[in-house]
Amino acid sequence: MILRWIEMVIPEKERPGLERVLTRGGLEIMGIWIEPVLGIWERPVMGVWMRSFDERMILVRILVPAENSEAVINMLDARFRRNDGYRMVVLPVTASLPRPPIDEAERREPAPKEKNKKGSQRIGREELYAEVASVGVSRVYVFMVILSSIVAAFGVLKNNVAVIIGAMVIAPLLLPNVSFSLATILGDRGLAVRALKANVVGVGTAIAFSYLLGTFLPVDPEIPEIASRTGVGLGEVALALASGSAGALAFTTGVSATLIGVMVAVALLPPLVAFGLLMGSGHESLAWGAMLLFIANFISVNLSGVATFLAQGIRPSKWSEARRAKRASIVAMVLWLIMLAALLIIILRQENISI
Repeated sequence: MILRWIEMVIPEKERPGLERVLTRGGLEIMGIWIEPVLGIWERPVMGVWMRSFDERMILVRILVPAENSEAVINMLDARFRRNDGYRMVVLPVTASLPRPPIDEAERREPAPKEKNKKGSQRIGREELYAEVASVGVSRVYVFMVILSSIVAAFGVLKNNVAVIIGAMVIAPLLLPNVSFSLATILGDRGLAVRALKANVVGVGTAIAFSYLLGTFLPVDPEIPEIASRTGVGLGEVALALASGSAGALAFTTGVSATLIGVMVAVALLPPLVAFGLLMGSGHESLAWGAMLLFIANFISVNLSGVATFLAQGIRPSKWSEARRAKRASIVAMVLWLIMLAALLIIILRQENISI
């Protein structure tokens, strides 16, 4: 069982309200008690500890299953965020002793409301947002793209799959694409702009350096690792869809996204490198085939990322943002689907012509 450790600082006067929230699992609004709608309290928090550290403030520590953390955080934040000195911190738990009753928890059949509202097990929205909020254009990011592009270019030219995979471990294009998908779901324009800028800079940097290498190094279009990326088929689209979904799931489940990032990077960076190498060496017609492969993969990765976040039940916490986020999600899904359908038509026509 994946656990989260919540630490919260609130005024001492709020102790009765905290005990009431944790006991009843609801929220008091203008004197009216609102009962919980997510059914999380059928599996209560695993432990609560409180300590006064001065005359006015108390430190609250709460141990909770990761899949319940978002609902608990939302409820506590809505109740106490207007207090002076309020602060909440969420930490991952490496281990907890005594061990939680995993067998009983895992075998428990989820309540109907849990199935409909919570969806599959995942980390909280705020924790997920913190994972991707650092996206942006920085010297380190650009340098990582340059290194990954150089290593991938030599791996392609040497027809060495191991070297190509080694370059993908860096996975510089994973975070911008996952961030863009999450920004779409939450209707967060600021995050979307930062993710889009990072994507544009990363793609431009990869193309520029691979083009530069292509002008100075001999590039043979018959090399299998290059030839395989000068065309796009239904198999490549399916791979990109799976990669995008895996990348989103890696973030939402709280596991390391490094290995999953390899899949996303394989779908995005090698076609860019092949495009730059072929353009730099004067093979323009083949180069555009590699660019078409990248575009198909880019659309597929983002489409599956948005769909995965939607399936995981990730939504904004405020009602005022939910409507805008829903509209943005629908528009994004429609646009991605239209672009993917157009590319599939092009792919099918090319396959019919080649036949």
